[in-house]
Amino acid sequence: MFQHIFWFFGHPEVYIMILPSFGIISAIIPTFSRKKLFGYASMVYATASIAGLSFLVWAHHMFTTGMPVFAELFFMYCTMLISVPTGVKVFNWVATMWRGSLTFETPMLFALAFIVLFTIGGFSGLMLAITPVDFQYHDTYFVVAHFHYVLVSGAIFSIMAAAYYWMPKWTGHMYNKKLANWHFWCSLISVNILFFPMHFLGLAGMPRRIPDYALQFADINAIVSVGGFLFGFSQLIFLAVVIKCVRGGEPAPAKPWEGAEGLEWTIPSPAPYHTFATPPKID
Repeated sequence: MFQHIFWFFGHPEVYIMILPSFGIISAIIPTFSRKKLFGYASMVYATASIAGLSFLVWAHHMFTTGMPVFAELFFMYCTMLISVPTGVKVFNWVATMWRGSLTFETPMLFALAFIVLFTIGGFSGLMLAITPVDFQYHDTYFVVAHFHYVLVSGAIFSIMAAAYYWMPKWTGHMYNKKLANWHFWCSLISVNILFFPMHFLGLAGMPRRIPDYALQFADINAIVSVGGFLFGFSQLIFLAVVIKCVRGGEPAPAKPWEGAEGLEWTIPSPAPYHTFATPPKID
C-alpha cells in the first residue's frame, strides 16, 4: 500500500518537472527557426494527454512486487501509450525546424540538445515499460541513466535554454556568447560522459542505492565520476556568464531575437517594474 501511494504521488511529480520544459522548447524552437510552431493544437492536446496519463502509469515502478498479471499488463500498456503524445511533441519540434531559417544561438543549442537527449531518455523509458524485460532492469543503474537523461539533459537543459533566452530581458545586457558556448559544449560532452555509461552498468547488473560496488564495475564508475566533476565544473562557467551579464555588457534591445513572439519583447530591456498602463492589443 505504501508503494502504491508513494508512486501515485511520485510519478506525476516527474511530469510536473518536464511539462514546463515542453513549453520552453516550444517557444525557443520557433524563434530560431523563424517559423510558427508546427501543429500548435496537437501540441496542446499532447500536453493534456501526458498530464492525464501521468496518473495511470505509477505502478510500472512495481513490476517486481508480485502484482497480478492483469495489473502488470495494464500499467505496461499505459506506460507505452504515454510515449505517443511525447512523440507528437518531438515530431512537431523537428517539423518546425524543417526548412526554417535556423540560427544557432546558445538557447537554440540547448534546445536541440534537449530534443536529442530527451528522446534517448524516452527510448530507454520504453525499454523499462516492457514488464518481462524490466525484471532485469529494475533498480539497476539502467534506471538511473534513464531518469537522468530525462530530467538532467531534459528538464535542466531546457532551464538553461530559458535562462539564455530571457537573460537579456532580465538584465538589460547581452551575455558573453563565447563563454555561453563554452558552457554548452562542456555541459553536453560531460553530461554524456556522466550518464551514458550507466546504461552499461545497469545491463551488467549493478544495483542502485548501494554504498559500494564490485570491482568489475570500477572502471566504468571511474569514467562516470570524471563526467560528474566535469559537469559540475561546467556550471561554474554558467555562473560566470550570469554574473558578467548582470554586471554589464552590450546593451540588449527590447527584442534581441529576430522572430521572437510574446508581449515581453514589446517592452524595454530590462523589463520595467510597471509594464502596460493600458492592456495591450493581442492579434
